[in-house]
Amino acid sequence: MTVRTSLVGLLLVCAIGICCMDAAAAQPPRPPAGYEISPEHTKTTPDGTVAIEQYLNQETDDWKWLFWARRQDVFTLLDKEPAGYPADFIFTNDLKWIVRVQKIGSGTSTLYLYRLTPQGYVAASGKPLGDLAWDYMKTRPDWRKIVKAPEYHDSAFLLKGLEESYRGLGVDWPANRYLVIALSGDADVRGRKPMQTGVVNGWRCRYDLLTGKFDVPAPFSKGNAKAVVPE
Repeated sequence: MTVRTSLVGLLLVCAIGICCMDAAAAQPPRPPAGYEISPEHTKTTPDGTVAIEQYLNQETDDWKWLFWARRQDVFTLLDKEPAGYPADFIFTNDLKWIVRVQKIGSGTSTLYLYRLTPQGYVAASGKPLGDLAWDYMKTRPDWRKIVKAPEYHDSAFLLKGLEESYRGLGVDWPANRYLVIALSGDADVRGRKPMQTGVVNGWRCRYDLLTGKFDVPAPFSKGNAKAVVPE
């Protein structure tokens, strides 16, 4: 075999490998094997430009859900970690942000936040937004007033009113700027009958989508003082 023949063979092998790589790269993203779309759980924006498709895998011991966002010709997986339940999705009016309201277990839920990028929707933070809200509450004076830290049924949920920028709360905030999050949780408190006690009952905070920071607007203060009184 001549050197020229060897070089030709090598170039041919490389060309085939590159073609195979290009073909693999051209494959559109899709849910993994075992996941089937659940059409009744698809959430579409009013203008029809964005759809969140929920895919269920019933082949596992515990059913698993994956959530995919479809926008124009971009199809992206919102979170690689499967969920145990379907979710609700809420969009800002400008469609730049999506809030996922996720049940975790009986009486327990959290929030996830996604932002729009040229590559589609991606997670806006490394931790669930609900976890970040709890972390923020723990820095506030109200946290030191609770009788006991929540032990179960700890939930974070989005307050209704995002579509109209929470005008119903008597505020005048910019559109598509803020999320209002409420927290609740129970614990067993000795001496109370029954022991199961609501130790956090709708404590509210505000999340700024522009800065990524939490705060407690003055109008929330009175309600938050009542939210840490055991029920």
